Amino acid sequence: MAYRHFEFIEKHVWTLGILTAIMVSLGGLAEITPLFMEANKVQPAEGVKPYSPLRLVGRDVYVREGCYLCHSQMIRALRFETQRYGHYSTASESVYDRPFQWGSKRTGPDLARIGGKYSDEWQLVHLMNPRQVQPESNMPGYPWLAKASIDGTDLQARMRVLRKLGDPYSDADIAAAPEAVKGKTEMDALIAYLQGLGIDNEPQVKTTASEAPASDGGAR
Repeated sequence: MAYRHFEFIEKHVWTLGILTAIMVSLGGLAEITPLFMEANKVQPAEGVKPYSPLRLVGRDVYVREGCYLCHSQMIRALRFETQRYGHYSTASESVYDRPFQWGSKRTGPDLARIGGKYSDEWQLVHLMNPRQVQPESNMPGYPWLAKASIDGTDLQARMRVLRKLGDPYSDADIAAAPEAVKGKTEMDALIAYLQGLGIDNEPQVKTTASEAPASDGGAR
């Protein structure tokens, strides 16, 4: 009796296709739904705040210019990764990234902990003409960013959208955004973004009394 039903399904392509689609959909939902639920539980760690206006512009420039195509921002929990780049990446660091910049493609080095490694002047020269500081680099230069101004009104609109998505920008933060980027260029913004990676989004770690370094009593 049961075999007749299977025979019917096997001999009717549309029935087989529809039932296959149903089963694949159910299997997909069973795998994907828990991942979405877990992703929504991720909260910013203490000390991790949404981007300042200038760094927010810089992040958008970073995405617009396709920097993520050659640079990842994901340090894996492997010894050779952490020894080269620093502490491995955590989801709470990127909770305000839309889209996140983790990635896996590395033509250039990972940038998750690049902040403060080089000076602002080095970053400027590198972005204007990478071969001035890295002769073997195949990275293109971005000299036009030094002349590109920032639209404060457009920035406010972006911050309002991000607030709807969950970023805790206040009315005062949004109102002050144009003044914060006044006179700045997209190059300034991109450098500010890079200089904050691994610093401005670094979770604060609380130390207990037993872990705190012993005081020397003020002696020098």
